[in-house]
Amino acid sequence: MKEYLKPEYIEAFIKSALQEDIGDGDHSTLASVPAEAMNRAHLIIKDEGIIAGLALAEQIFKTFDPTLEVQILLQDGDKVKKGDIGMTVKGKARSILTTERLVLNCLQRMSGIATHTNRLVQLIKGTKTQLLDTRKTTPNFRIAEKWAVSIGGGSNHRFALYDMIMLKDNHIDYAGGIAAAMSATKKYLANTGKNLKIEVETRTLEEVREAVQVGGMDFIMLDNMSPDTMREALKIIDGKYLTEASGGITEATLQAVAACGVDYISVGALTHQVNSLDMSLKAY
Repeated sequence: MKEYLKPEYIEAFIKSALQEDIGDGDHSTLASVPAEAMNRAHLIIKDEGIIAGLALAEQIFKTFDPTLEVQILLQDGDKVKKGDIGMTVKGKARSILTTERLVLNCLQRMSGIATHTNRLVQLIKGTKTQLLDTRKTTPNFRIAEKWAVSIGGGSNHRFALYDMIMLKDNHIDYAGGIAAAMSATKKYLANTGKNLKIEVETRTLEEVREAVQVGGMDFIMLDNMSPDTMREALKIIDGKYLTEASGGITEATLQAVAACGVDYISVGALTHQVNSLDMSLKAY
């Protein structure tokens, strides 16, 4: 299990999301639907893509009302088409109605992310390059978005600020250059006893040469470089460090970047520019 998918993290996310949506009560449902009413609903897929979030949806239902009966008919990561039924839920009508929107919000956005991720993964299939997400995520929804990237076949970069050191352009400029930033970082790790991977961003071939000369990092990021410049950078690095291409990489340029031979490509658009997959929860 991925570190960020610990049960307590998912539980905290669900409880916070339910509190945000329900507050002191779902008054529309409480006002109109009898407490003893029982009903059922199923998840209808209205788009083609990759389904993601079914496991989370089941946990949302069960967290709110453990008596709800949930049947998952597909698996996260499955290809879906219009008309497919992803899951059914049976039990208290009030519980189904109150959790409906949170369940759909998670499923639709996660499925959109998984679908987009899978499309890009297929474009670089057969190369050594792995597709990475970034921290360009929706606040308080990162756990679901990173999960969706993984379901779609992508790889997760650092989850947050605490699990890796990434010395980006502003860190380097504020510190006084790559050498100064790396020197301070090594001292910090030694003083704190933390064991964290280090990545250094480079913007020019001169910075690539400086990073290789300084050494001590685990990854070198090649930021906003053309494929020709990237190939030159890889010659300088010569396999000494893992490499990540980043910055403005789109679906149209992805294959050309992967062909350069970088180890990773990070694409922020996996999570911040996504069309949700259309689906609905309907009584039947």
